[in-house]
Amino acid sequence: MTVLRQILPQPAISLAIAGLTVVLAPRLTPGALAIALVLAVAIPRLTRNLRPDRPKLVRPLAAVMLCVRVLGDIVTASFHVARLVLGSPRKLRPAFIDLPIDIADPFVATLLGSIISLTPGTVTIDIDMDSSILHLHALDVADPAALIAEIKSRYEMPLTEIFGC
Repeated sequence: MTVLRQILPQPAISLAIAGLTVVLAPRLTPGALAIALVLAVAIPRLTRNLRPDRPKLVRPLAAVMLCVRVLGDIVTASFHVARLVLGSPRKLRPAFIDLPIDIADPFVATLLGSIISLTPGTVTIDIDMDSSILHLHALDVADPAALIAEIKSRYEMPLTEIFGC
């Protein structure tokens, strides 16, 4: 590990912390810059053990394609949820669903849970790695098995390809 990587284990996070600290300071003074520098170095180093080890990205192009798919799904689901919310509440079919996952890596499972939660109308309640189950709530579910199949094919399968797990 290089000396720079030891000082700044997460350079992007350090840059963001320094930038936010400077922006939030009432005035740009040498003291504010010193605080920004100290925080930018200290926070990532102190929280290093809180971050899980990330698996290696095996297929970056597939990651880009998944991001495009998720963004499209967010837009589509936003319109669907808006239509549901503005319509009759009696037409809603909310459901709690246990989604069995084939992902063993906690980081990748968390990514899957985050993608599900980002898509309006669904939220990940819990990730049970011991049982390999994601507990979800969905706003409108006609067929739980179809929703499970859709999530597995649209999100889980690409994530396993992207990270090779």
